[in-house]
Amino acid sequence: MSKTGAPRIDVPREAPARASLVLASLIIVAAVANLNLSVANVALPAIGKAFDSSQTALNLIAVGYSLGLAASVLYLGAVGDRHGRKLLLLLGVALSVPACLLAAYAPTDTVLVAARILGGLSAGMAYPTTLALITALWAGPARTKAIALWSALGGGISMLGPVIAGALLESFYWGSVFLITLPLAAVALVMASLFVPAHANESAEPVDNLGGTLSVFLVAGLVLAINFAAVPGQGSLVVGLAVIALAAGAAFFWRQRRAPNPLYDLHIAARRTFWVAACAGIIVWGSMMGSAFVSQQYLQNVLEYSPVEAGAAILPLVVMMVLVAPRSAKLVERHGARATLLIGYAFLFLAFGWMLLFWGEDSGYWQVGFAYVLIGVGAGFAGTPSSHSLTGSVPVRRVGMASGTADLQRDLGGAVMQSVMGLLLTAGYASAFSAAIAASPESKDVSNQVQSELTKSFASAAQVAQQHPRYADQIVAAARKSFLHGDDGAYTVGLVAIALGALLIFLMFPHRDAERELLRRYGTEDSARAATGRPSGPGA
Repeated sequence: MSKTGAPRIDVPREAPARASLVLASLIIVAAVANLNLSVANVALPAIGKAFDSSQTALNLIAVGYSLGLAASVLYLGAVGDRHGRKLLLLLGVALSVPACLLAAYAPTDTVLVAARILGGLSAGMAYPTTLALITALWAGPARTKAIALWSALGGGISMLGPVIAGALLESFYWGSVFLITLPLAAVALVMASLFVPAHANESAEPVDNLGGTLSVFLVAGLVLAINFAAVPGQGSLVVGLAVIALAAGAAFFWRQRRAPNPLYDLHIAARRTFWVAACAGIIVWGSMMGSAFVSQQYLQNVLEYSPVEAGAAILPLVVMMVLVAPRSAKLVERHGARATLLIGYAFLFLAFGWMLLFWGEDSGYWQVGFAYVLIGVGAGFAGTPSSHSLTGSVPVRRVGMASGTADLQRDLGGAVMQSVMGLLLTAGYASAFSAAIAASPESKDVSNQVQSELTKSFASAAQVAQQHPRYADQIVAAARKSFLHGDDGAYTVGLVAIALGALLIFLMFPHRDAERELLRRYGTEDSARAATGRPSGPGA
């Protein structure tokens, strides 16, 4: 504490001692969260067969991890700022172990959803802390480079999940994919314990527990309402969840306007370099994760790839992200975040347009791989500037808010985009299959129960085909066409979201020189507030 009673703010050095080991430890911790995030996608067809799951249940299994992470990340980021980021990081990695075991041996798909949410909560402790520590321990161009490596390797490792999971599914049962990260978690615990500093510019302000609780209800209500919107007979549940999300959102905003120590400082959040970057990142990571969720099912259901082939198909995305991210860091330093974000968005727009136009029943791998190349380049260019702008717009003592928002970009973006794309996939598939049944000469012989099974999901239709071998070819052909109808709607909404995001960046994000001047002004303002001990909330 300073003599004035205000918390002492240490400006981070260019890099910490043993910087390479510290950064490697943080990236491996992030890898535990990233791998757990993505391994479920390639296993969804096998999970669907094992439990006879509906498409809605599969959507919840895919989105459950993002849901747990997105709902907790803001709250837990503030807890780390106050009580110790390293402690929270270690607790999160440790909790991931029982969460993985519960998922691997879940007796029902309902238990599997719960295990995925628990895994997301464990990641909510560890993952945001990695970026918070990078921001607290590095400064200047070294910070930009560290964030670029964190972003590229984190995103790249998450995309390796389907490859490893696919290889395991060739020889083992579906639950094996959730055991992948256990050895990595052990390495992460050891390295983080040895090399990550115990304390780095943490806050002395108390945590806004009421605001944190409201943020959990807001995000959880929103994501679950979207997921259940397409489920027949669940209208009351959807309305109830939507009301919870709206009420929690209004109460959260009211609380943050009046709290002496807000969980989410609205004065900082209103900065253009913060809120525009946050929105841009949500769309970038959400579109990437949403496309992976739909495309892994497309490759196995429609193109009949094996799990390992479907997982390996995504490798071009991983390679391009890792190759492009360092160049993204140089572009940010040279031309600013705005130009770099727009370049990334252009590639993502091309990727979704390509999937919409050229992915069909007979697509060759070059058509599949080219789309993944475009997504990898786009995410590689756009990921660094969005995280860099967020962390550069806040004082170091509030870095948990920035890192929480950066992680919320991935997790809320992924949860919402996967939910919306899954909703459109579910609705489009059911609608197209119902139309195919109605147009079939044998429609009068299809009972309501069989029609319900056929329209529930592709996996369910495949099981019906096995039970009725005489009509198997017709059923599978109709299921493929219906899936393609559904995924067209999913890719279309992704395309629209990317176009709107690019327009927002073009109109609202400052050019390079204006961006740098704004960041200098924010730094001066934050230093003055810290020196006088004044709060930084909007009412200050």
